[in-house]
Amino acid sequence: MLEYRHINPDDISSSATADVVDAPMVGKMRLALAIAMLLTLYTEHSQLASGNEAVWIVFGAYAVHSVVLAIGSELHKPFTRGKLIHWLDVAWFGLIVFSAGRASSVFYLSFLFAILTSSFRWGREEGARVAVASAVLSLACGLGSFVEGDLPRLLLRTAFLLSLGYMSAYWGESEVKLKHRLALLRDVTRLSNPRFGVDQTIHVVMMNIQTFFKGSGCILIMQDADTEACSLRTTGTTGAASRAGASTAHDVDAALSTSLLKAFRNEVVVYQRRKLRWLKSNEGCFAYDSTAHKWMGVTGQAAKAAADLLDSSHFISAPLSLRKGRGRIFVTFNSQTFSRDDAIFLGHAVAQAFPQIENIELLDQLASHAAIREREKIALDLHDATVQPYIGLRLGLNALRNKADRDNPLVGDIDRLIGMATEVIADLRGFTSRFERSPRSAAPAMQESLKKTAAQARALYGLDITLSMEGLPEVSDRLAVEVLHVVGEGLNNIRKHTSAQRGFVRLKTGNGQLCIQIENEGNDKPFTAFKPRSILRRAAVLGGSAYVVQGAHGGAVVHVEIPT
Repeated sequence: MLEYRHINPDDISSSATADVVDAPMVGKMRLALAIAMLLTLYTEHSQLASGNEAVWIVFGAYAVHSVVLAIGSELHKPFTRGKLIHWLDVAWFGLIVFSAGRASSVFYLSFLFAILTSSFRWGREEGARVAVASAVLSLACGLGSFVEGDLPRLLLRTAFLLSLGYMSAYWGESEVKLKHRLALLRDVTRLSNPRFGVDQTIHVVMMNIQTFFKGSGCILIMQDADTEACSLRTTGTTGAASRAGASTAHDVDAALSTSLLKAFRNEVVVYQRRKLRWLKSNEGCFAYDSTAHKWMGVTGQAAKAAADLLDSSHFISAPLSLRKGRGRIFVTFNSQTFSRDDAIFLGHAVAQAFPQIENIELLDQLASHAAIREREKIALDLHDATVQPYIGLRLGLNALRNKADRDNPLVGDIDRLIGMATEVIADLRGFTSRFERSPRSAAPAMQESLKKTAAQARALYGLDITLSMEGLPEVSDRLAVEVLHVVGEGLNNIRKHTSAQRGFVRLKTGNGQLCIQIENEGNDKPFTAFKPRSILRRAAVLGGSAYVVQGAHGGAVVHVEIPT
């Protein structure tokens, strides 16, 4: 299975936009620029200010700086991909322009290199800051070596840096935003582990969308076409999100569905609330007409009622493309930090994600129904092949007991055998009954089963097990069974292969993983690495991995990681 990961725009900036692929190219171009400036200085040094040696030192030092960065980028050193690098370029170019000595010098064009690299690697804000800094520094250096007649050229090059810098920052922002959106589309179409159920997959998609748009909350409402029942899922802490769980659906009444579903047609919607009463253009609801490819104003109180219900002054919303039913997703904001293009992209994102989610749900239902039928068959087989022979054994023992005299020395042993057979029959009947029933969400049952397993290990083998379960999600019965098998195998390994009297079992979720740790206390024997083959095979089937390390208590720790 693929990894479950929350999108962080800052992480995208440091990985997708400033990656190890772009850094070597930028390093080579910087070195080529430094060499070109040295050649230009060599051919035109007589026209520069006084032709002193200081200018050669500055140009040579920048060439050395470029060589170091080029080598570092080829070796994929992290320092070559940070924001500090283009700010160092700005400082170097300012020093170069100042040392060149003339406001008409062509070396001011080198500022464009810093503007372009910052814009296309970090976006509009960073590119605009570098453009303004470059223009100011270029103007200051020109005034420092001002000669009569250079003022028009000085003003022209400052305006040139500002205008071209802003254009580069705008285009760079488009590329960065495109990479961000591609990353979101990649992540919302990734399938989280089906064994965690469709609710977990929907929750992952909602969290990725909320994080991408930097919203305060994400609300999803869906209505079944047959039953007309409505369900609500939320993330964040805004409005209804503070009253509902994170990854499970909650039934809602018809009034809420009417306010959120019927308030708009099958269109992408943007809503912003007016802050200044006299500025009427600052409030409005707009819907995107996909046929005419234009935005239209929406009148009426439905949008304001929906905003009040969501407890948000700004939101964007898009309809869901569902096979059976209808739905709508809302991303709420505390301030207007979105654009209309963001709302259109939200519609594209959910149009990609939710058809796949419906396929997961359908496959999950088919697998569950097949599992139920298989359980029923196995339960019948267990009853006929296992329970019935024990019943026959008990009947035979009862017949043998009736034939024996009261003073027969074997009477006590026969009674004990009859009692053991009765207990085994009761246990087997209880097991087949529980096995036949299959709860859809098995997280509470799994926790109780783990506690029961730990209690049995303490009662039967004197093995004291400490359980720790942190933030376990709702899991399906199939995954719960696999987790119980892994823990049971780990406890059996402690009992069979160590002399430990204490053990530790920890289950937690984080970084897109369900982590299981099974540890035994250390003894005087040195730690020896090993591979638990059964646990390794189970982890591999679940799309995860397992490994063994030495724990803090001196014993072995079996780490099992299952992607969610």
